Amino acid sequence: MKHLAVFAVAIISASAAAQSPLAPKVESNFEEAAPWQELKEVEPPAFPRQENLREYYVGPVATNNYFIDASTLSVGSDGIVRYVLVVRTSGGATNVSFEGINCKDLTWKHYATGRSDGTWVKSRATRIEWRPIENKPVNRHHAALSRDYFCPASSAINNAEEGRNALRLGKHPDAK
Repeated sequence: MKHLAVFAVAIISASAAAQSPLAPKVESNFEEAAPWQELKEVEPPAFPRQENLREYYVGPVATNNYFIDASTLSVGSDGIVRYVLVVRTSGGATNVSFEGINCKDLTWKHYATGRSDGTWVKSRATRIEWRPIENKPVNRHHAALSRDYFCPASSAINNAEEGRNALRLGKHPDAK
């Protein structure tokens, strides 16, 4: 019982000291982080040019060839890595898309599709959504981009040059 009484006195004393005008004031300089917001207006970059395409390795069972237009690579103030992806199928077709990867959530988004005349068709607002990146043996091009090039250790690259360097090296130096 004696210990309980001493404990109660200590609590009351601490409370009184905190309310005393002579007590040091403790101010918090920490602000709550604002909730993440994606950039509102994301416009497709210039259409890809052959000399800017950097092929990247997707995996041993990939039958398509995958390229990033290095000149379109960017890291937005929202932390999203954006790029133009060019996929050449084994049958000879070429697909062009403007996309983004959210490294924090390991998700990707399709912003626009390239037409054969060199113009873009934006995705409809209702269809633009973040999709999970899945590391499957087939169609793993987003997993390869995120894990091996643009999101080492699940963090976005710092800038476009870091991403271009990873493409040149064939893998980001920090990728596992």
